[in-house]
Amino acid sequence: MKIGAHVSAAGGLDKAILRAEEIGAETIQLFGSPPQSWIYKPLSTEQIQAFKDRFKSANIAPAFLHGVYLINLASQSPENLKKSTDSLISYLSLSSQIGASGVIFHVGSHKGTGFDQMLKQIVSSISFVLENTPEDAWLIIENNAGMGHHVGASFQEIGKIMEMVGNDRVKVCLDTAHTFAAGYIVTTKEGFEDTMSEFDREVGFANLVAVHANDSKTPFRSGVDRHENIGQGHIGMKGFEVILSHPAFKEVPFLLEVPGFNGKGPDKENVDILKSLRQQCEAN
Repeated sequence: MKIGAHVSAAGGLDKAILRAEEIGAETIQLFGSPPQSWIYKPLSTEQIQAFKDRFKSANIAPAFLHGVYLINLASQSPENLKKSTDSLISYLSLSSQIGASGVIFHVGSHKGTGFDQMLKQIVSSISFVLENTPEDAWLIIENNAGMGHHVGASFQEIGKIMEMVGNDRVKVCLDTAHTFAAGYIVTTKEGFEDTMSEFDREVGFANLVAVHANDSKTPFRSGVDRHENIGQGHIGMKGFEVILSHPAFKEVPFLLEVPGFNGKGPDKENVDILKSLRQQCEAN
């Protein structure tokens, strides 16, 4: 299990590697463009090579891109749907170019229309994206907390999408805070066993390729997506001991998306907390 974080790529994608090294990250996640905008500027050959060179020399792996927050494959707006698929195509192409494993993204919100009503569109959109991108990049669905009619708060919804797409390039990222807020028990060994049994049944452990390691600022089954530093939220240190000790995560990279103890995002202190918990689990 590698411990890492989402890091800023401000000033150039290769700068993310330097920031990852500063906090002791062993694996990274980053944006390939401003996350609140549709604007995407392809990287030059020089920029791509600079990232790959630094990535290789730092011995940090794997790397993941996170899709922009505007993506909504359940949108009823043809314009927004096209922008969403175009964005994912650009990001998956970039993932292949820089040697990242794939793109983690939120499917989006059906805005009350209903999951079943928008399922066919979601599936066809994902299939279109996969057909128009390199085979060596995964498209990774992240589970949601449940707020705002977002798709993928239940493992059943994610599993249904994957089953209908029928492409092994579709993988899953499990966010601990989202899982907790959506009403899945992660804080006790017995409860988490039930949670992961359902995950395996609906999604499959073989499709789990990343974990977003975040404590939850909001209570259990709140349906609200608010991240907290490890040990400072409602999951707590005991909860993360339970999570890290589960055998399904033995080879899965953990990526922090926490506010940081200094308020500037994932930091060395959070990375060190997870590394300490990892060491405890390995010793036991």
